[in-house]
Amino acid sequence: MARDEELHVLSALDSAKTQWYHFTAVVVAGMGFFTDAYDLFCISIVTKLLGRIYYHVEGASKPGTLPPNISAAVNGVALCGTFFGQLFFGWLGDKLGRKRVYGITLMLMVICSIASGLSFGKDPKSVITTLCFFRFWLGFGIGGDYPLSAAIMSEYSNKRTRGAFIAAVFAMQGFGILAGGFVGIVVSASFKAAFKSSPYSTDPLGSTVPQADYVWRIILMLGALPAALTYYWRRKMPETARYTALVAKDAKQVAADMSKVLQVQIVVEQEKVERLGQDRKRSFGLFSKEFVMRHGLHLLGTAATWFLVDVAYYSQNLFQKDIFSAIGWIPPAQSMNALEEVYRIARAQSLIALCGTVPGYWFTVFLIDHLGRFVIQLMGFAFMTIFMFALAIPYHHWISKENNIGFVVMYAFTFFFANFGPNSTTFVVPAEIFPARLRSTCHEIFPARLHFHDHTGSSSSSRTLPLPLVVETKALQT
Repeated sequence: MARDEELHVLSALDSAKTQWYHFTAVVVAGMGFFTDAYDLFCISIVTKLLGRIYYHVEGASKPGTLPPNISAAVNGVALCGTFFGQLFFGWLGDKLGRKRVYGITLMLMVICSIASGLSFGKDPKSVITTLCFFRFWLGFGIGGDYPLSAAIMSEYSNKRTRGAFIAAVFAMQGFGILAGGFVGIVVSASFKAAFKSSPYSTDPLGSTVPQADYVWRIILMLGALPAALTYYWRRKMPETARYTALVAKDAKQVAADMSKVLQVQIVVEQEKVERLGQDRKRSFGLFSKEFVMRHGLHLLGTAATWFLVDVAYYSQNLFQKDIFSAIGWIPPAQSMNALEEVYRIARAQSLIALCGTVPGYWFTVFLIDHLGRFVIQLMGFAFMTIFMFALAIPYHHWISKENNIGFVVMYAFTFFFANFGPNSTTFVVPAEIFPARLRSTCHEIFPARLHFHDHTGSSSSSRTLPLPLVVETKALQT
């Protein structure tokens, strides 16, 4: 964008010193991701308990487990909802505004988190059907939170620390995963202390006390609490300046909003806003030839790298309990009662999150604006590959009991470099690369992730690199 056509309010945001409103935006947007991660991954703590309660087989040598198709549905249905929610709410956020749609997604998450713990009937089919139905719509709401949180934080941030602030919002996902494990520990330990029971090998039926049915419901329903607490503060945040000015074209409103946020007087620039809105070079649509020429490869690149990292990352998170059992880090199911098993799974997942997942996120936050997206992305993919091969090739070495601690350490490193790597950068980059009127849609259209180029307002400045490489930028596409 030429200097004489640059809106004063946008240049003021880009050059603003780090202020209290930046941290408020990080917390408010980040609490959405905290809730997202809690809701998505707490299900892995309770799936084995569901098998014990609803699929117990009289006389079997091992506790009941969810049938493979049921297990896949329970673990994956929220991700299916997330996919569709990303597409719908990403598009809606560009049409109605980030703030308005933000509140809708949050309320959907609150309602469906609570409803996930309810059942229409007592038989297994009714319980699982109800659970899957509401977890799909929970995922639908979560899907909307991804593009909206990224767009809001990128449009509130200044140029100097934009990468760190967007990464900090995403880093709240780590605390959400950790909170899920902590809640699992507290709830299961409390019920275990109050309702004593024997291991399955001693008393198959009595090893799962009737009160265990409350445990999984409480863990799932508590996901509504952080979302509900955040709703008020989300509604108080003004619409982002870039959406109000460049999409809604309301110069008076953006000046009023940002004068309060920045605590400086912002001049109303209605003529300039209208002139920018009439610029045909800045009005191309998502399905236009101009978009394909400018951003087609970026969209393909962001989608491809997201797909590559999340096939590994989400599957590892959702099926940790099975990996821990396979290597003997968690005792055989028949040697424990139902509540003990929940406790041990939650403890193991918390340890991985505490030692690998959470530090990885915050290494990215502190280093992304120093090392850059390119280095962190490439390094993360490389080390994830190294550690996964190191675990997979000598697999039979690792599953022996004396080597399982070594397995856990290396396994934690895969989470560390996923988050100090592509899982974070693939969230940050699309929030910066696409124009404001399409940012929310493009961020999650596949869902969208990484591929970067330099933006100065002229299409001649773009440079595209092969996947998964990126070119650094400090400018936000308008």
